[in-house]
Amino acid sequence: MPSTSRAIVQTAPRRLELRELPVPEIDDDSAILRVEACGICGSDAEQYDGTIPAQYPVVPGHEPLGVIDRIGDRAAKRWGVDVGDRVAVEVLIPCGHCAACIGGRYQVCRGRGGMFGYSYVPLATPPGLWGAYADYMYLDPHTLLHKVSKDLPASTAALFNPLGAGFRWAVELPDTGPGDTVLILGPGQRGLASVIAARAAGADTIIVTGLARDAQKLALARELGADHVIDVESENVRRRVKEITNGRGADVVVEVSANSPVPVAEALHHAAFGARVVLAGVKGFKPVPDFVSDLIVVKELRVMGAFGVTSPSYRAAIRTIEAGRVPVARMHTHDFALEDAEHAIRLLAGEIEGEQSIHSCLVPELGRTG
Repeated sequence: MPSTSRAIVQTAPRRLELRELPVPEIDDDSAILRVEACGICGSDAEQYDGTIPAQYPVVPGHEPLGVIDRIGDRAAKRWGVDVGDRVAVEVLIPCGHCAACIGGRYQVCRGRGGMFGYSYVPLATPPGLWGAYADYMYLDPHTLLHKVSKDLPASTAALFNPLGAGFRWAVELPDTGPGDTVLILGPGQRGLASVIAARAAGADTIIVTGLARDAQKLALARELGADHVIDVESENVRRRVKEITNGRGADVVVEVSANSPVPVAEALHHAAFGARVVLAGVKGFKPVPDFVSDLIVVKELRVMGAFGVTSPSYRAAIRTIEAGRVPVARMHTHDFALEDAEHAIRLLAGEIEGEQSIHSCLVPELGRTG
């Protein structure tokens, strides 16, 4: 293993640099991952443009898939992996002893001084390589990881993260099951993942909404299991949902659209009496216009926020990908070298005219020379 690693370093909003950083030494409880692929999602775009605050400089990248390159003896025993094993790495690094961790809610752990996870720990925090936009990444002793089959293409295996979100947000949190009608607001990678997860859970009817420019994504939603898709710019969504559900509304509403807070208020109108509403799309902390809280009261809705993914949902995602019965790989559209990180992020954010991305990865091997 080389003594240095190429890494993308964010130094300010919308400023990325390719640097050479030292590969850390490890102890008995830690490891070094050789990154095969790192998925890119909406959070990367928000970190890039400064919507998600960061302590600069920082190495981004929170969806790592890779191979164990070096590992301490205790870490190998604890994680059940060894050198050469391929693993998917969870974003959050829980402390293991705070009230949230002890209560089984490690996804909201703040025991290490705020949210502590890959892509969000500043470069100044030893040993430094805390993000997967790099050839190599440090694995903290408290890391949560999962073995993944080496038979899969790296870019397909890297879908473990968005698909894990689908299983948590569309199934685990709202307890989706047979007979449920599920409405998914937003056809991005997490919306499409929610389609796969809801179908796997036995949902009776799945509806997905999107904009006119999302025609390709809405077509893919049908391919992945959606029964109905709605173009919100050309159709009356409230009327269509009522038509599809015979006036009842949806049993589960999953709001995963980006930026606009308007769908949050609309979700309450689409929900059936006693429905579960999951809010997972972040809006840059903008207020929600026309939010009618009485709809929550009179319909006895259960409204839940969704932050992150839990280990059971990651495992469900990995099993689904490895089984090969669902064309999950159809969600993947682009691979990029490390030096193209800025273009990759801007493409996913819709800033590149004439081209669309659903799921893309940074693949360090594309630019490695040695």
